[in-house]
Amino acid sequence: MSNHILDQLKEETGREAIFLELDLASLDKVTKAANEFMSKEPAVHILFNSGGVMHPPIEQLTEDGYDLQFGTNVLGHAHLTLSLLPALLEGAKLAPDGTARVVNTSSLSAYHNSTPLIKWDTLRDGPKRKALGNEMLYNQSKYGNIAFSNELARRYSDRGNLETELQRHHGPIAQFLIKLIFLHPAYLGAHTQLWVATSPDVADVNGGWFIPWARQYAHSKETRNPEVEVKLWDWVEEQRKGH
Repeated sequence: MSNHILDQLKEETGREAIFLELDLASLDKVTKAANEFMSKEPAVHILFNSGGVMHPPIEQLTEDGYDLQFGTNVLGHAHLTLSLLPALLEGAKLAPDGTARVVNTSSLSAYHNSTPLIKWDTLRDGPKRKALGNEMLYNQSKYGNIAFSNELARRYSDRGNLETELQRHHGPIAQFLIKLIFLHPAYLGAHTQLWVATSPDVADVNGGWFIPWARQYAHSKETRNPEVEVKLWDWVEEQRKGH
């Protein structure tokens, strides 16, 4: 599959892409991918964190025992970003504008999250995680993307917000309704991320929250809580130990 995509990219762009295996549901495999990248490239200029899962079967967990949605969507991306920090800082040093950009993809589902914004006893398996349910676990993970981004921006750098494989765990009728009512083609989904990552218009924006298509959106109580953001950062750092 990867070879087919690489061949297609070369045919359409004339450029050679390099495949890097990355499993966001395993902290050790994220570390391996980051180290492999940095052994070949000294700098990262733009990092897109846009992989993820949505509404998988409730019994599915990450390799390390975390809720699959939070463990993949939040912890996996956070671990990747922090593992690549030396290369990101090198990228900023080499860039004409002195910046490297990290674009984290969240979702308007974050606005459907409930309080407390992160239910810490649902991040690993247990009765409370199962009671919260797939949809709320997903909403929580999308808030987690924003919370990590806010704290990353405070400590270092940037952020973004579609039709992908995120809906693959829905049944066929639900998939049809979602596509009919909510979704846009994948190339439009990438538009905002690409603009945030490359436009000089937002070079000075740190920790921005952007929505389709290429518009900055104001933070609210659903997307900004410094106390929770610091706690999430500390939690991520604790989980990364030994990996």
